Amino acid sequence: MGTVTAKRAGFWRRHRALQWALGVLLLVLAGLGVATMIGLHRAEPILRAAIVNRLEERFHARVELDSFHVSLVGGLWAEGKGLRIWPPAQVEGVTVPGATAASAPGPLIRLQQFRFHAPLRYTPGQPVKISVVELKGLDIDVPPKTHFTHKPAPEHAEEHGTPLLRFDVESINCDDAHLTLETDKPGKLPLEFDIAHIKLTGSTADGPMQFDAKLTNPKPAGTILTTGTVGPWKVDDPGETPLSGSYRFEHADLGVFKGIAGILQSTGRYEGVLRDLVVDGQTDTPDFRLTSFGTAVPLHTEFHAHVDGTNGDTWLEPVNATLGKSHFTAEGKVVRVPPGTASNGAATPGGHEIALNVKIEGGRMEDFLRLTSKSGTPLLTGTLVLKATLEIPPGSARVEERLKLKGSFTLEDAQFTSVKIQNEVGELSLRGQGRPKEARQGEGADVRSAMQSDFTMADAVITLPDLKYTVPGAEIGLKGTYGVEGGLLNFTGTAKTQATVSEMVGGWKGALLKPADRYFKKDGMGTVVPIHVTGTREDPKFGVDLGRMKHTQPQIPGQPQ
Repeated sequence: MGTVTAKRAGFWRRHRALQWALGVLLLVLAGLGVATMIGLHRAEPILRAAIVNRLEERFHARVELDSFHVSLVGGLWAEGKGLRIWPPAQVEGVTVPGATAASAPGPLIRLQQFRFHAPLRYTPGQPVKISVVELKGLDIDVPPKTHFTHKPAPEHAEEHGTPLLRFDVESINCDDAHLTLETDKPGKLPLEFDIAHIKLTGSTADGPMQFDAKLTNPKPAGTILTTGTVGPWKVDDPGETPLSGSYRFEHADLGVFKGIAGILQSTGRYEGVLRDLVVDGQTDTPDFRLTSFGTAVPLHTEFHAHVDGTNGDTWLEPVNATLGKSHFTAEGKVVRVPPGTASNGAATPGGHEIALNVKIEGGRMEDFLRLTSKSGTPLLTGTLVLKATLEIPPGSARVEERLKLKGSFTLEDAQFTSVKIQNEVGELSLRGQGRPKEARQGEGADVRSAMQSDFTMADAVITLPDLKYTVPGAEIGLKGTYGVEGGLLNFTGTAKTQATVSEMVGGWKGALLKPADRYFKKDGMGTVVPIHVTGTREDPKFGVDLGRMKHTQPQIPGQPQ
């Protein structure tokens, strides 16, 4: 061991120059490390200022950045926290009339954290290329259009020179973003969007950016995938920033709205500005149904809509819809209203209010009645023409309980799906024509009928004030109500037939009734009798109203009054 140690000591004595060189190298490396740390520490404010300057140029706004750090591990890595970009009202040359320090708006954009990577290569006079900027916790609050005015900059305004560092960003990836579009309309609520992910590309100072985003729609819950362009950014009013693109809305569960159910999917395009968009699209709900009944009917719509992005108010101009095989159109609005107080002093909930004008021309009655049938079998079939106004105020009750309708309809070529009811209708028609023999043989099962009436609907009850039901040989006039929930019928009216009582009965019994014919003739008809219809839609009950008949039939000569 002693010999080995002596040899090593001799080696370093013979090569003292090498020992000094290694020592100097270590000192240089240490110095470079310290210099790099000092350089990074001094470079951070320069890079921070460059980023702030770039954003101020982009948004023409005051920008604040709480912290910024860089690292040279694997290239230039930069990370910032607490970024705030203020509205144009906080910039020299832009004012809000009537604004004070106390009422000054808050930040337009808040960002919790950002980071990016850039190569260590830098060419003086050339921008630093950044492939991806990663953002997290972005919150954009677009103020209402509160009459921002842009004043020309004063002549003595200082002109900023070219910044020391400039950045060229290829793409921006953002997670957990939130967009709020404020409104200046009294009582209206702002419109808010939760954006799970968005990617921006093609970032330039004065041009639009392409985006690819994934949004989570809160009500009805579903995923919106959208691509398009946004910008350039409007300094005077951010809400006027152009926006266009296409969207796909998937797996939207309508069950969140009380009274209806089904899974909706929608595709379409939109174009305009942030607070004023024109949307054209279509929806498909293959299993649309009313939850109280459960029968599903496919619903397809194509729509042209005008959307006020400040509050989500939508004007439908129009909607072309197909329910089952029936086409109809609707025009109107879907607007959000705040909580309030009704004329009777009761509190009214806030939410969406729907007001539409609905038109059906040549629809099939069975498509609409199938929605209100638990068995899936409609009460009757026929060709439907309808014009109505529809209103659905906000509230927690089921849709059918809040739905209000007012209009008129005609139904042609109608037949009841119940064999029992249809046979009774056929018998009425044949007897009304004075053909009792065919009626007894059941030859009227294929008879077609027609209906027409004005109507209103409120609290899940349909009121028909002037229903006319006609079949060959007979006409029935009714007024009353029909309960949507339980199908309860409560009608009174008058039945008129072409044939007299004796002709309706026929045979020897008819011959016995001939003297009574003159007591039932009225208004040029062979027979007029008061009737009532009660029961349910599945089991209706028809009857002659003897009480009313006693007071309305002509007095028989020679009989006591």
